[in-house]
Amino acid sequence: MDLRNSEQNSEDCSECGLRVYNPPFPILGACLRILLVSDIHSNLEALNATIESAPAHDVVVNLGDVVGYGASPNEVIDVSRKLGNIFVRGNHDKAAAGLMDLTDFNPIAGMAALWTRDNLTADNLVWLRDLPAGPVHLDNDPIDAQFVHGSPMDEDEYLVTLRDALEPLMAYPIALTFFGHSHIQGGFILNARHEDVLKPTYHGNDQHEVFSVPLKKEAQYLINPGSVGQPRDGDWRASYALFDSDKYEVQYHRVPYDIRSAQDRILAANLPPRLAARLAAGR
Repeated sequence: MDLRNSEQNSEDCSECGLRVYNPPFPILGACLRILLVSDIHSNLEALNATIESAPAHDVVVNLGDVVGYGASPNEVIDVSRKLGNIFVRGNHDKAAAGLMDLTDFNPIAGMAALWTRDNLTADNLVWLRDLPAGPVHLDNDPIDAQFVHGSPMDEDEYLVTLRDALEPLMAYPIALTFFGHSHIQGGFILNARHEDVLKPTYHGNDQHEVFSVPLKKEAQYLINPGSVGQPRDGDWRASYALFDSDKYEVQYHRVPYDIRSAQDRILAANLPPRLAARLAAGR
């Protein structure tokens, strides 16, 4: 998959232009800013807030679970497809597309997957079925990265604890692995001296906040931007991240969105009320 940068080709990302999605020239050592989104789960309001608040970036990478749970699958797919073409499929994408059975889903998740399948347009159903499994790599990769939904070892595996993360970190000598699936913003670090957990901290829950983490070139990272549409770390705000290759840092973001409208859509679609209620709790 060919990743491209902007016409400015600036050596300083802060001087690059406004938002540019999949711009037209190949990377030749230029800075690269990747907007990372994951687990949108058919939440159009949260996705719109993410797009409106996102800092300048050169490319968007979607780490999967575009659909499931929420009531706007077609609208979210349509917007996501316009943002870029780098995707990794998630388990809810597979379920809605009929690529896996629902035995591993709880009854509410399974019901939402079937509802999504029944309500997708024919074009969007085909698009979901064609999404690639991770890991996905960038052509002429300038940053030594891979993109997965769950884990580079198993696309459906949850990486929640440091113990979960150590095996894939040690198995893949890659600097940066961007992942989703757990709906928990943060990540893990491994270097020759120690391993640790990355956990952003914020001061409130009613405004856009950013938590920046400088990265070390000698370390390996698993980085989770969190869930745009259904966070499960106790913060209801939409969650995403920006990786800046020039600064070599990740910026974690939380942004409020019109949660009431998202909840109303779920209830109007006769989806389980629990799916609406949990949005406010961030669980």
